[in-house]
Parts: sequence; structure tokens; C-alpha cells
Amino acid sequence: MPYSLYLSLNILIQSSGYSLLYEELLSLVYDSLSGLYKLKKLVYVLLDGVGDRPNPDLNNITPLEAALTPNLDILARQGVTGMVCPVSKGISPESDIAVFSMLGYNVLSEYPGRGVIEAIGLGCDFKNGDLAVRGNFATLDKNGAIQDRRVGRNLLSSESQALSQEINEQVKLSFNANFTLTPSISHRAVLTIDLPEGNLSGMISNTDPAYDRIGNLGVVKEGNTNIHIQDSHPLDNKKNSKLAAQLVNEFSRKAIEVLKNSTVNKKRIDSGLMPGNAILLRDAGSELPIISSLNSRLKRKCACIADMPVERGVAKIIGIDSYAAGDLRNYVHKARKTIELLNKYSIIYVHLKGPDEPGHDGDSKKKKRSIEEIDSDFFGTLIPKLNLNNTGVIVSADHSTPCILKGHSSDNVPLLISGGFTSRDSVCRFTEKLCSSGKLGQLNGTSVLSKAIKIIEIDHK
Repeated sequence: MPYSLYLSLNILIQSSGYSLLYEELLSLVYDSLSGLYKLKKLVYVLLDGVGDRPNPDLNNITPLEAALTPNLDILARQGVTGMVCPVSKGISPESDIAVFSMLGYNVLSEYPGRGVIEAIGLGCDFKNGDLAVRGNFATLDKNGAIQDRRVGRNLLSSESQALSQEINEQVKLSFNANFTLTPSISHRAVLTIDLPEGNLSGMISNTDPAYDRIGNLGVVKEGNTNIHIQDSHPLDNKKNSKLAAQLVNEFSRKAIEVLKNSTVNKKRIDSGLMPGNAILLRDAGSELPIISSLNSRLKRKCACIADMPVERGVAKIIGIDSYAAGDLRNYVHKARKTIELLNKYSIIYVHLKGPDEPGHDGDSKKKKRSIEEIDSDFFGTLIPKLNLNNTGVIVSADHSTPCILKGHSSDNVPLLISGGFTSRDSVCRFTEKLCSSGKLGQLNGTSVLSKAIKIIEIDHK
């Protein structure tokens, strides 16, 4: 309820002569009318890796600052802004832990590890005591150094499936351990291992040198220069951790031998493409989390639009429905699906992958174009269909992917909360620099959703 209406009611009741019932009447009328202005719906959009740093290729401004974003500007002028630390100060998060945190969950106590998340998202046969590890097909040069962590970003899903099948058929592990390498999208895969008798522990280090572990958290090593596959080591002295590390190292070595002779890789080399001749493994887990659903935490019915298995895995773990909406960059379809789902759900979470990839590639101009495409196709389709009087919109990022780093960073990300009857600040654009001066100041990722609901519903001053 707008504060000006509250003041008008105050004056009206005082002048009506009902002084003895003043407080009761004011409360009754206020409560009755405020229901008309309560937030009915909320759209929560995370732009994957959209945060950045000033770039010399863009006259030393960021892709967000350089991009033409008239639709995001509309939301900024009608809302409040600030900055968010997605996970914790000094941590360069992967998308999975960042999303988990930005949805209000404590990653230190409630997060099961990316391997488990992706295994669930892919529908793998996984149970407590099994090992689940995220994998990347990668390219090693003749000296065994990592030439490309993602096989040039052009490995077809059909090729990934064929490579996985060759490994599944030809590799045998010790201790009668069973494993399945499940291909995901492009260069991505998930390795699951189980023992017929006994359990494995996810407390092991990564073989992927670009990522480290802090507890169950996978974090990016900023400025990492290690270009060789690492051996996995147990992170505690437990027998099932030592055994898990041993099996992962055995799998890695044997997979490389199979991939050397792969018919898929021979065809790629003949075509002048990089071979997928190794698998980098990271973020192991071995337990399903026991956590309350997002619906119960927010007391609202929630859903998400998810493209990647990791996003679908997060949705399953936090107990919300997930929906596909075209390919990764079909933003018009995703906006239309969001509008459709608002008829059934109170909160729709949307993860848009676009800006992250050019960030990893160091292509600031492409990242700028990706942001403009999202603004015109997604927000340009969405905003005209929303009633911003009773629908809130949150826009933020899961992490920053600065083009000058070609990887994730620990930088804070911009935040915009618009719609409802939220008060406004002086910020007119959704950029890192302007949002840093916004009314909200700096928030932690876990508080974004609850803060937005509170602001949009009761911030009428």
C-alpha cells in the first residue's frame, strides 16, 4: 500500500469524527486495502556470469555499461539497486553453489556437491554412499598438458555420447567397482561410481587443476597456471575417501588410454578439430542432502526455467518444478514461458546462460551483444506483459565472469529489485558501477529473495 494512501486514510478518518475508533478504523481500512497492493507474483532472473570488470576493448567500461539495455533501464528507474556477494567474500563460485546461495540456502551446511547436483539433474542412478563427480571432456597436447578444458567448445553432444559409450564399454575398475560416465551437454559429463559392498566418500580433491575445494564447495582458482591433470587425494583419513580417490585416479588414467584410440577423436583430428582425449573431474559428492523445500521456506509455490542439468538438479533438490523453454538462447520463448507459468506459480526463477560463455572466451564485445539480446528478447517480451503493481522482478547474477580473466571471479554482482510499490533510488541503469551506489548497499546472496519479498510488499515509504 503506497505511503501516500496511508496518510490520506489517516487524515480522512481523523476528520470523520470517529476519534474513539480511530486506531481500529485505520487498522481495518489499511489491512483491507493493503491486500490489493500486496505482491502477487515474483520473477527472479539470474544472468549467468554477467558481472565484469572494465575492459580495454570497450573503452575501459564493462559489457553491462557498454550494452544498450532500454528494458533493464525501465526496471532500474522503477526500483532499487545494490550489490551482492553471491556466496562469501573471497570465493570465486561456480554457478551451482552460487545459485544455491542466491536461492537462500546455506552452502556450507546444506550443499551436497556439484557431482551430486548434476547426477540428479541427469537422472543418474545415485544413492547415498555412491560417488558422483562432475566431468569435462578436455584436450591434452602431445606432452600431456591441458590444451583446452572444453575441447574447443565445439564437441557435439552426439560425440560426447559416443566417447562416453566407448569408456563405459572398455574401462574396468578395481574392487569390482561399477561406474557409469553419463554425457550431458557438449563437453560436460558426470561420473558415478558404486561399490557392491561398502560406501565411497566424496571428500576427495579434484583432478581438474582449474578448480579447488572448500569443504563441499567447488571454487575457481583465480590466476591458476597449472596446466596438467592432478591426482585426486583424500581430504581426510577415512578409508572410503582413500578408496574413492584411488578409483577416480584409476578411471582417469584408463579413460585417457581409451580416448587415444577413439574413432570419434580420429574423425575430429582429421577434420582439424581438437580431440576429447581426457576427462577432468571435480566437485565429488556422496550424500543426498536433507533440506526443506523452497516452497515451504518462502510459503509460496515456486518453479524455475532451467536449461542445464545442474539447474534441473538444484530444482529437484530444493523441491520445485522445473521447465524447459527452447534452446539456451531462445529468450523470447523463455519470456513467454515465464508469463505462462505466472498463472500457476507465485515465484518463477529463470537462469539465463548467455553472458557466461563469452566471459570465459575473453570476448567482451560478444558478451555485450549477449546482454543486449537478453534485454531485447527476454525483458522486451516479458515487461509489457507484467503488471508491475503486483509483480516484482529481481535481476542479478550468479557470479562475475570478467573477460580479462576468462573465468569466474570473487567480485560482487549487481542487483535490481523492481515492481510492487518499492521505493526508488537514483540509479537508472543495471550496471556494476551504478548499482554499487544503490539504496540497498551490499547484500549476501542468501538474503536476496527474502529481502526482495519484504521490500516489494512493505516498503511503501
